[in-house]
Amino acid sequence: MAADIVLVTGASGFLGAAVADALRRDGFAVRVLVRPTSRRDNLDPADTVAIGDIGNRDSIAAAMRGVRFVFHVAADYRLWVPDPAALIRTNVEGTRLVMEEALRAGVERVVYTSSVATLRLAGNLVADETMRLDAERAIGAYKKSKVLAERVVDDLVARERLPAVIVNPSTPIGPRDIKPTPTGRIIVEAASGRMPAFVDTGLNLVHVDDVAAGHVAALHRGEIGELYILGGENVFLRDLLIEIAGRVGRRPPTLALPRRALFPLAVAAEAVGRITGREPFLTVDGLRLARYRMFFDDRKARRDLGYVSRPWREGVADALAWFRQAGMVK
Repeated sequence: MAADIVLVTGASGFLGAAVADALRRDGFAVRVLVRPTSRRDNLDPADTVAIGDIGNRDSIAAAMRGVRFVFHVAADYRLWVPDPAALIRTNVEGTRLVMEEALRAGVERVVYTSSVATLRLAGNLVADETMRLDAERAIGAYKKSKVLAERVVDDLVARERLPAVIVNPSTPIGPRDIKPTPTGRIIVEAASGRMPAFVDTGLNLVHVDDVAAGHVAALHRGEIGELYILGGENVFLRDLLIEIAGRVGRRPPTLALPRRALFPLAVAAEAVGRITGREPFLTVDGLRLARYRMFFDDRKARRDLGYVSRPWREGVADALAWFRQAGMVK
């Protein structure tokens, strides 16, 4: 496989960098598509860099020349933006362009990075791949964009025989979270003593490198058109905060607040965000999502792909070590 070239979009980001690393270790020659303005911290010198954007068809087509496989990982992953339409356009139309150019280039297989955000949450049920969400019921621009983008891939698989496998990561944590992601911000804020309270919710936490390995497994063993949740362990937010506090030598927060009490603060935080351009930590959509325990069942990927994941606490430890090294946590 040393001669096989794999294109990875989003490789300058958190998950994309991990996927590129996993592919490199699997023996592939990696080509990465990055924007001219993207940070280069996560790029490996061994990879070939193609400058472009998932919103620019010509740059995508140029990046795909001579490529055997494509991993479309790039996405605008924010739970709040001043212009939701722009986020939706990036994630949906960017996916459409990448998939159409993959068809034109005749690539052998595409692994598309979707999200568990496309799955329906109901009360305290644990969701699996059969519980697909309708776009009109999605909370927030990000979830809506990922549902619509996943439907684009579904449609091209059905109509054009796009050779795509869909993977749905849960909540990755670990090293190289340069922005950081919304979950990475929780870890940074908690480790810095800036989360004195919490709401009763839960997340499915998984080490980012295990998710990346799951992408490679999907390339080798995934079925065209199928969805595979790449998850880890279902963890209450309270337990995550206790774990972080214990590792940094702080007292964990003990005050559980009702979500309703926080909505006025979220509205105010978003108003400030519109003025400053900075993404608020507390958002209205984040509180709406916190109504549900975001727990997922990844047995299908474990059974069909041979997917495995390490204990969630190892992901927390690696994330904290990286954030310390990056100067985000002291």
